Amino acid sequence: MISLQTNVTSLMAQHNLNTDNAFQSKTIQELTSGYRINSSGDDAAGLAIANTYRASVAELTQGVSNANDGTSQLQIIDGGLSDISTILDRMKTLATQSASDTFTGSRATLNQEYAGLISEINRQAANINLNSGGSFNTNLNVYIGGAGTTPANASVQINLSGTQNAVDASSLGLATTNVLAGGVGTSNNAQRLDANGALFLAASGSQTFTFNVFSNGTAQTVAATVSDTSAGHTGITESQVLSQLNGSLNSYGISASVDKNGLLQFSGATAFTLEAVGAASHGTAVATAAGTAENTANNIMDGGAAFVTPATSDETMQFQTSAGAATVTLTSTDTVSSALAKINAQTASKGVYAVLDKAGTGISLQSASSFSMTDTSTAAEGIFGAGGAGGSITTTSTAPTGNALSTSNGTAAIAAINAAIANLGLVQGSVGAGENKLQYATNLAQSQISSYSAAESQIRDADVAAQAANLTKAQVLTQTSVAALAQANSAPQSILKLLQ
Repeated sequence: MISLQTNVTSLMAQHNLNTDNAFQSKTIQELTSGYRINSSGDDAAGLAIANTYRASVAELTQGVSNANDGTSQLQIIDGGLSDISTILDRMKTLATQSASDTFTGSRATLNQEYAGLISEINRQAANINLNSGGSFNTNLNVYIGGAGTTPANASVQINLSGTQNAVDASSLGLATTNVLAGGVGTSNNAQRLDANGALFLAASGSQTFTFNVFSNGTAQTVAATVSDTSAGHTGITESQVLSQLNGSLNSYGISASVDKNGLLQFSGATAFTLEAVGAASHGTAVATAAGTAENTANNIMDGGAAFVTPATSDETMQFQTSAGAATVTLTSTDTVSSALAKINAQTASKGVYAVLDKAGTGISLQSASSFSMTDTSTAAEGIFGAGGAGGSITTTSTAPTGNALSTSNGTAAIAAINAAIANLGLVQGSVGAGENKLQYATNLAQSQISSYSAAESQIRDADVAAQAANLTKAQVLTQTSVAALAQANSAPQSILKLLQ
């Protein structure tokens, strides 16, 4: 039908032209943006998936940065540990010199350098934040990402927590060591252990030594018992006596040995007093009963005969050490036990340790280095208590007076350094393992970034080759539609021919 009112052919041509224009516009948009999806309407489901992939790539990219930062920090720690290892080598050299009977120099000079190296270990441990309680002395959590719905798998754990992973001198077991000459015998002791064929404590006999020591951060009382464990209960030898004592005491930093006169002696850099030597239950005693001693290899400041709880006014003690100052205040509620705890809480970090004195009633202050204290208290109260001075006084510690020929402190230091080297090696292993774990995590994250990016590209990116072909197609269709529309628009003019 030929119609003047409605040009159906023209309408069809217009519709197709609009469709072709839209097709061409979309093709040009994809080519110029590079994306197949430029709005939600292009592919809503695909866009949601692509956005998930893009978010994962962003997370993993930062995760790689986190891992690289973590690796760099572990490398800094590793360098510090290597330096501390070198310091331990030098300390062992000094300890070995002191441990030799043929050493003719000054052990005090050796110990001056040795103590300085202990301080340097503390400084370097704090510098790399791997001292006890340091910011890296913890379970480090490095977030990498890429774990999907399992957040626990998104992080790498590097456990540097606990005392076993700290490398300050105290954590390494070196804080109370020295290479000074030392070794103190028990008072009134005349029992030689080196007599040929001598046996002790026969017939299941035993003898107990009661020590007051500072160990594991606290003042405590420990007992070391020597007993006859021989098959026929015929008694034990000198070496067995020392073995039993050292088995009980070495963990507290105390070593038992025999001096040049064959008498029992105790040494070590830790603060200790020997409060009592019990009587032998059977057989020949190891040492004369009721003996006492204190570690004269340390600088010592003893209080009065007994601690007296301050009743009139508080007692204030101001300590000055090479490591700094500390202030302790005792009140009317303090007993000798709480006084020890209060003092050690403030002074142990400065290298001054408080233990019960050899009478077990007063307080002995000991340190590897000299120290002084200004005490303000009423007469016959506080640390200087019974038999001590009162008022405001300033007292300086007594210098070491140990046996100048003793090598036991050097020997004990060697054992402590060996343990420290082994422990440091474990920490270095943990740090090295952490570096490797972060490297592996980085490799995985980078692989995931590539995979997620490829998956996102597959969904979101335009197929340039296909769209270039579509552009050509769209241009031809548009041109054809324009030409056809022109023909359709001119068709009604044929009606004029009918009206002629």
